[in-house]
Parts: sequence; structure tokens; C-alpha cells
Amino acid sequence: MTIEEQDVKARQLRGDILRMLFACQSGHPGGSLSVVEMLMALYYDVVKVDPKNPSWEERDRVILSKGHGVPALYAILADLGFFPRQDLWRLRQADSHLQGHPDKNKTPGIDACTGSLGQGVSIAGGMAMALKRKNSRSRVFVITGDGETQEGIVWEAAMSAAHYKLDNLTILLDHNGLQIDGTNDEVMSLGDVCGKYRSFGFECFSVDGHDIGEIVRTINIPVSGKPKFIECRTHKGEGVSFMRDNVSWHGKPLNEEQYNKAIQELGVAV
Repeated sequence: MTIEEQDVKARQLRGDILRMLFACQSGHPGGSLSVVEMLMALYYDVVKVDPKNPSWEERDRVILSKGHGVPALYAILADLGFFPRQDLWRLRQADSHLQGHPDKNKTPGIDACTGSLGQGVSIAGGMAMALKRKNSRSRVFVITGDGETQEGIVWEAAMSAAHYKLDNLTILLDHNGLQIDGTNDEVMSLGDVCGKYRSFGFECFSVDGHDIGEIVRTINIPVSGKPKFIECRTHKGEGVSFMRDNVSWHGKPLNEEQYNKAIQELGVAV
């Protein structure tokens, strides 16, 4: 895509996210909006997947460890044809295959059940190790949150990934600086997160998490014998002025006035 096409696509995806969340009157708008470009970089430019064969053995694996941001992933999977777009409007309904957190047993294109924070990073490490043992060329990408990075299991997984030289594993951090109870620095500061991962044995990079080209270029930097960590600096609620960098939009529904204002700002048809 050109930069202009990327912008149009990002607006469309954000519109779909908000329509989903408005319809079900629950969910997590802030962290879903912040991760859009990260997922676009992966699915439109990097990973090998086949919407007609979601279980294709040679596919790359993508784990959304911050599972509450799954509306963004659903929007992209529908756009790619893993399931019909109209399924999106049944988000979080009892008879829907699209639940509030990813479920690999119900949704085509989902590689792991996540939601309990930190577990997706560990699952990704296990997948990367298994693929290494099978001499597979497939790669594993995991998107984690900054509040989630306060979990001890994340650092156990990081230590393991470096020890086993999992250079087929890339961890991308959605670093928007906010979590459900406030800012990261107020709750539990991450400090120099790149420095921490580097000390665990990762090749580390920091990028603008809303610049698709920069994310793709960094993912494609070759590494040997080390897993890769990419800090993606983002804004919670990106794309909607009254949500951007506003912690109160971590997890609450939009009323009709707020929904209409957000859709108008995005300039998309619903």
C-alpha cells in the first residue's frame, strides 16, 4: 500500500473497531485503537498466512498476548477474508465466534487463546521453540502490552527465548504508557524496557508504533541467534481525539453521541 492507502485502511479498520464495540456496549477501545498499525504491518506486509487455509502448517504465527485488544485483530482478519465482515457486528454475543478475547477454537486465523496477561508471550516462545525443532522456516510474532509487561511470566519467557536462541521469535510491545489503573509510571514503571530486554539477550529496537513502514523495516532487519524485541511507541485511543492518551477509555462503551463523533472524525462510512 501507499502511505495514503495505509491511512484509508487504518481509518476503515478503526471505524470497524468502534462499530463493533458500540454494538455490544462493552470492550476495550483504547488498546484496540493503539495497536492497529502494528497489526497492519504484520498482516499486510510481513506474515505468511492463507485465509482459505487458516491451519496451514507453513504459516507464520501471530499471538495477540494483550487479548483485550482483539477487536483490531478481528477487523483485519475479516478484511483479509478469514470470515465475513458482517460477523464483526456480533462481537461478544453468546452465539458469536468473536468473543472479547481471542479463542483459537472458535475463530479462524487466531493462533492462541489469550487474555490472562503475560501468557501469550510464553505461548509464543513455546511455538517458536517447537518450530525450531521441526526445522521450520515459519516465524512467530507476539504483540504484548506495557501494563502486561509488569507480569513476571513475561520475563521468564524472555529469559527462555534468549537461552534457546529463538531468532524466529519477535516480540512487539504496544507501549502507549497507559493501563487500566493509570499510567505505567504511576502503577509500576517499566524503566528502560529496551535495556531490560537487551540484558536478557534480545536484539532490541524502538520505533514509532503508528508508522507502518518503520515497523516493517525493523521486523525485516536480520538477526542471528537472538530473539528480537521491538518497542512500538503508540498512543492509546489513536485516531479519535477524545480517546487519544486518555486512560478512561481503557475499557468502557461509547454512547451514541460519542460514537457518532468518533466516526465523523475518522471520516468513514458505517
